[in-house]
Amino acid sequence: MRPTVRYTFVLALAASAALPAAAIAQGAAAAAAKPAAAPSITSDLMGDIAQAERKIMALAKAIPADKWDWRPAPGTRSIGEVLKHVAADNYLLPAAVGSAPDAATGIKGDDYKTAEAFEKRAMDHATTIAELEKSFAHLRGTLQGTTEARLAESIPLFGRQVTVQRTWILTATHLHEHLGQLIAYARSNGVVPPWSQGG
Repeated sequence: MRPTVRYTFVLALAASAALPAAAIAQGAAAAAAKPAAAPSITSDLMGDIAQAERKIMALAKAIPADKWDWRPAPGTRSIGEVLKHVAADNYLLPAAVGSAPDAATGIKGDDYKTAEAFEKRAMDHATTIAELEKSFAHLRGTLQGTTEARLAESIPLFGRQVTVQRTWILTATHLHEHLGQLIAYARSNGVVPPWSQGG
């Protein structure tokens, strides 16, 4: 074989060997450039609700028991009543989705009157905190058990039909509404939220 022919043959062989490596590298680069799949709405809601839970529980424990009857004005909920309301709805909204709470709560389906009856129960500081913890555990367990297929399902809630997904969004919104309320109540009583860095 002449040198020029041999040289051409070696170049062709090297080029053919490099092609698969180049294709692999190109495929890897394309895979790296492809955006990752977004987390499911359920996992996003779990993170959001967990954050609200941590802060609500921290405030419940930080506000002294002798301040729990404080309310900003007549006709508004007291600190203790807000916390019982949060616990009641943590049971009620999962019940509407189909996950009944402990029968001892008396809360059924989306019957708001049963939640109101729960809120009117006499509970001391320790009992309210224990009930809050149980209610959050029930809420989280129900949300974790909600399949993606169920999110579009229509259910009755407060006299209208809504999707399961809308119910879970309402649940997270409800928690943040009362978290903001409790922050204002705490600061009005000289209690700095435990997670606040600025005092």
